[in-house]
Amino acid sequence: MQHIFSKVRKAVEDFEMIEEGDKIAVGVSAGKDSLTMLYTLSFMRRFYPKKFDVVAITVDMGFEGMDFLPIKEFCDKIDVEFHLVPSQIKQIVFDIRKEENPCSLCANLRRGILNSTAKSLGCNKVALGHHLDDVVETFFLSLFFEGRIYCFSPKTYLDRTQITTIRPMIYLKEHDLRAAARKLELPVITNPCPANGKTNRQRMKEFVKSLKQFHPATKDLVFNAIKRNIWGLKD
Repeated sequence: MQHIFSKVRKAVEDFEMIEEGDKIAVGVSAGKDSLTMLYTLSFMRRFYPKKFDVVAITVDMGFEGMDFLPIKEFCDKIDVEFHLVPSQIKQIVFDIRKEENPCSLCANLRRGILNSTAKSLGCNKVALGHHLDDVVETFFLSLFFEGRIYCFSPKTYLDRTQITTIRPMIYLKEHDLRAAARKLELPVITNPCPANGKTNRQRMKEFVKSLKQFHPATKDLVFNAIKRNIWGLKD
């Protein structure tokens, strides 16, 4: 776990993600990424020089048969306040709108609920679990499907909500988080979304994997280019 902690701390310090007195809402989807982030931030708050607090927020999308009790028990175990927020996102996206490419609408709806809940709880920041692979895949998604050079920022202030979004996991690769989730025996819940594995993001994930055959360090090279040329962080 030391590798996880050091990479998260490096990202936090490189982009000044955490300040004294922050109250951070961790968006917990119940996947490996967000649960590992929650565990890491809950551990960091004990020794990080800037004092901050953490709460966990899970948006219930409205899929049948979802049991979030293991997430609640995990939060109790690590002494983190847990909030489960019901929503009708599944109904809106799949039953009413019948979206063929639902990811963007779904993400926007979830983000809106997450931010408003965080605000109501007195949080000034929201932490999302995007990792290095997500960064590279988002870059190619924007390039191939939108025709622009873009990637989300590690830290973004939303004036409308007065919430700062941070992404402490951006220096970690997906296989790091998969290994951490196994080691910690995190209560990961399988993604129930019917579009899971059938999206353009999944296609980009497979595309990025295929680039290894041309150069084994392609993912790292692209990430470093994003870090320097889009985020403006020099080595």
